[in-house]
Amino acid sequence: MAVSRMKSKKTKRLAVVGAGLIGKRHIQAISRVSHAELSGLVDPEESVAELAASHAVPWFQDIEGMLEAGLPDGVIIASPNQLHVEHGMQCVRANVPILVEKPIDSDVQSAKRLVEEAEVAGVPVLVGHHRRHNPIVREAKAKLDGGAIGSIVAVSAMCWLYKPDEYFDVEWRTRQGAGPVFINLIHDIDLLRYFCGEIISVQAFQSNRSRGFKVEDTAAITMRFQSGALATITVSDTIVAPWSWELTSGENSAYPKTAEACYLVGGTQGSLEIPSGKIWANSSKRSWFEPIQNHVYEVDGRDPLDLQIGHFCRVIAREEEPLVSGREGLRTLQVIEAIKKSSESGMMMQINGG
Repeated sequence: MAVSRMKSKKTKRLAVVGAGLIGKRHIQAISRVSHAELSGLVDPEESVAELAASHAVPWFQDIEGMLEAGLPDGVIIASPNQLHVEHGMQCVRANVPILVEKPIDSDVQSAKRLVEEAEVAGVPVLVGHHRRHNPIVREAKAKLDGGAIGSIVAVSAMCWLYKPDEYFDVEWRTRQGAGPVFINLIHDIDLLRYFCGEIISVQAFQSNRSRGFKVEDTAAITMRFQSGALATITVSDTIVAPWSWELTSGENSAYPKTAEACYLVGGTQGSLEIPSGKIWANSSKRSWFEPIQNHVYEVDGRDPLDLQIGHFCRVIAREEEPLVSGREGLRTLQVIEAIKKSSESGMMMQINGG
């Protein structure tokens, strides 16, 4: 049964839509945040009734039933990607703030409709790019903004991992709108935007040779930032490797942690390994002939999903603006859409702000 906790007037009642992998993680995070309370679960699968009972909350097969039973303070939308906009619209039209998992949708125009309707209605939208809440990310951002490595020149990023065959027993994961570009790379693109600024053009290639699904299993991308910095990034869900955020950051105990880095950020004064927090620089004169040293800065290990839930509660209370607003989520989605279009056409794609 759910653990009993002291409640206060600031406690926010949160419903979760979708009880898959990320939905269950949100449920766990809610249980750990003192001013959040699970109010109900929405999922068409009858097996979820047992999960709801274990948390002493009602189970609903659809959002309509949940909203008719009594409005929660906020809703976390963790349903399959293809349903995010539909579910988000239902909540926005009921004037209920939402935390919508990324991507908002696989289609930019559809996602834009949700964002714009929420803005007109004045309903807060927080997009689930939870990594921005990670203390590792916040400290790296502070170091970069503080000039620890000078002006950013180039970035090399990797998201290499192997998803076991049973992961694809869930059919939607093999369809358009799934694949590692939408499921995984979108997090990395969001962080690169956060660290380095807006991305203005991309050139991409993708392949489904290894798995043979209708979606890609591997992609390679080059990018140009508004600042003039350049980046290369590769993603694959069919490579056995230690270089991905999941395996290097330690933010999710489901993945074995390695001591590697998945992002290398190069600047005019030094370089930074993320998430290890190792900064490389010459001690005096900058030169490849001179000795180069490194030091590692420390950060705390708080769970970013817990921090995101706490932030969502404050957004609901109108105490804070969303760290990752609907517009921010939309801008990252525009980059992903450009990557997909480039990989299909073979052309470089320019990206306009939205």
